[in-house]
Amino acid sequence: MTQLITPQLVTLDQNLGDSPADVIRVLAGKVAATGRASEVEGLFADAFAREQKTATGVPGGIAIPHCRSAAVQEPALAMARLSHKVDFGAKDGPADLIFFIAAPDGADQEHLKLLSKLARSLIKKDFTAALRAAATEQDIVDLVDGALADKPAAAPAAAVPAPAATSTTAAAAPKRIVAVTACPTGIAHTYMAADSLVAAAQEMGVDLQVETQGSSGAKPLDPAVIAAADAVIFAVDVDVRGKERFAGKPVINAPVKRGIDEPTKMVQEALAAAEDPHARRVPHFGAEEQADRAEEEKGEHIGQKLKRALLTGVSYMIPFVAGGGLLMALGFLLAGYDIALGTRANDILAQNTLFDLPDGGLAIYLGAVAFKIGNLSIGFLVPALAGYIAYAIADRPGIAPGFTAGAVAGFMGAGFLGGLAGGLLAGVAAHWIGTWQVPRWLRGLMPVVIIPLLASIFASGLMFLVLGGPIAGLTLALNNWLTGMSGASAVLLGIILGLMMCFDLGGPVNKVAYAFAVAGLSAGSADNQAPWLIMGTVMAAGMVPPLAMALATVLNKKLFTLNERENGKAAWLLGASFISEGAIPFAATDPLRVIPASMVGGALTGALCMATGVTSQAPHGGFFVFFAIGNLPMFIIAIVAGMVVSALAVIALKRWAVKKPVEAETAPATVSV
Repeated sequence: MTQLITPQLVTLDQNLGDSPADVIRVLAGKVAATGRASEVEGLFADAFAREQKTATGVPGGIAIPHCRSAAVQEPALAMARLSHKVDFGAKDGPADLIFFIAAPDGADQEHLKLLSKLARSLIKKDFTAALRAAATEQDIVDLVDGALADKPAAAPAAAVPAPAATSTTAAAAPKRIVAVTACPTGIAHTYMAADSLVAAAQEMGVDLQVETQGSSGAKPLDPAVIAAADAVIFAVDVDVRGKERFAGKPVINAPVKRGIDEPTKMVQEALAAAEDPHARRVPHFGAEEQADRAEEEKGEHIGQKLKRALLTGVSYMIPFVAGGGLLMALGFLLAGYDIALGTRANDILAQNTLFDLPDGGLAIYLGAVAFKIGNLSIGFLVPALAGYIAYAIADRPGIAPGFTAGAVAGFMGAGFLGGLAGGLLAGVAAHWIGTWQVPRWLRGLMPVVIIPLLASIFASGLMFLVLGGPIAGLTLALNNWLTGMSGASAVLLGIILGLMMCFDLGGPVNKVAYAFAVAGLSAGSADNQAPWLIMGTVMAAGMVPPLAMALATVLNKKLFTLNERENGKAAWLLGASFISEGAIPFAATDPLRVIPASMVGGALTGALCMATGVTSQAPHGGFFVFFAIGNLPMFIIAIVAGMVVSALAVIALKRWAVKKPVEAETAPATVSV
């Protein structure tokens, strides 16, 4: 293995400048001069960008600027002992010992482990004292090589033995804390924070175990250790991987550097949180959030990122639409369609109270209340869509610009399409502004003032000045076209919507069709039922796949595994509730037969709904919102027809399209005793 440090990479007792940038540039030049980096400027830019995210100064007059860079060809360690100290952001003042760690983008695990081990050695006072006393560059190299060759210190994940019991603590077990440390690069701060926390806890008689989520590998904490812990410390600058494992535990959350600077305080705070019933706790994560987090950790190309942003926006929009749509439907049920005409609901609420009822009595008043609440909730459709698309791209700083751009789209009549465009513009702008390198004193204002302000001006300004008008015109033309559809053209639209709803079962195509339907729902009325027709068609077609799979498992059990038959039982309720994802367990194991069969039935259901005038004033709920369905008998007939066709199609495909023996899968395993 190439030696990480050589005398040519060591600088002793020189003045390298007044700022971290000066020092890093000189050391980057040293690395390039030895042939370990292809260019100085690229390496400097990556290292200084890392420095801007989190200062690398640590207590004891030490700084560890570090980065991964495409400019680095071989891992390198450059060291400087400064005659003129430079402030790298440590609380105890400027640093005179500088270790610059340069790792390639694809550094191997062995090199990363050595670099991480060196970072841990730098918190040992005897090692740093020897570095300050070294007379030559070769002495420094020997000291570093010796530190790297020593037997590794006990891993921070190992339990810290409790101190001997005293007369006052003989009966008391030590408090137990678990911790996670992680920094963006995962080379230095991750491991230094872990060792500092362990050492502080040991002095206090606390059993503390750490999971280091660094670049040189990580060993997850034992679930039993987590379960027994009294509190959790997250000393991290990035998201904690597997955060749901700690759900419900009292938590202290801080930047990784605080784990190095103030480990004793963090342990004390964790102990206090363990005794406080009102302390902040790690939130519980559902399966969807876990899946989303895992997906985000993978490398994504631009198409995947765009899809994830759009799906995020739609998923956050749905609660506004679902609750609002159901309340509007309830308003129609209690007060009739007239409640939506003009300002009738507003007039009833302004002139009447629960103790002074309008003509028509309590039902009319409660209908007006339900309709108005639902109408206000639906009003958030476009802003919420845009806001959470921007959030998916730029995190929290994107929410305000996204909501603002969505509100502008609604104001200009650009509707759902305008919300998509506004959210993307706001998210991209907020993300780009967030990458600006600004002075340290300005960083605190960036996410709460600067980014929302500038991104709102950019996205909403473009909507007002350039995009809003054309998108509004397109939306109006599309609505007019849909309103005028009848006969064969309406049936064709029903077939297309049915195919889309069954193509990917809750994926992007399904969500586009659903979002298209709910976006126009509030525009429906007794005189213009086209939006309700589309909603009824989308809901009915989306119910077909899970119901069809449930029916197929009943009609021919031998074609399905035991697990699939169990999933089929749950799919009855999921399908009846309009949850298309109920068919995913079947499609995941056999997509080439389940998806085409589902699409055939969905297309039939969509065509029947459009042809017979099935409507829905509710955006969700399936059979459970029967009161909001127009032409309920045909709604049921269309779903049953599609369900039967899809069930027979999947059985036929499984039986004849491809021979797939499943008898062995369904038979229970034989256990020898």
